[in-house]
Amino acid sequence: MTRRYRNADGWLTSAAVGRLLGVSPKTVNRYAREGLLPFTKTLGGHRRYPEARIRELQAELTVQVGGES
Repeated sequence: MTRRYRNADGWLTSAAVGRLLGVSPKTVNRYAREGLLPFTKTLGGHRRYPEARIRELQAELTVQVGGES
């Protein structure tokens, strides 16, 4: 079964963000509660994260980690 983690509007689920950043979905939600990640909430109360901003963050983190060697 194929799961869909991204909708047509460019918003990602906590699971998709977790895969991109290498952390668990619970950690993604904690980061959001602490104000470290931008998000919006659906009518059902689920967090959705803007794909473009998350990919920018992923690129920044990749450069930082790669530049430390």
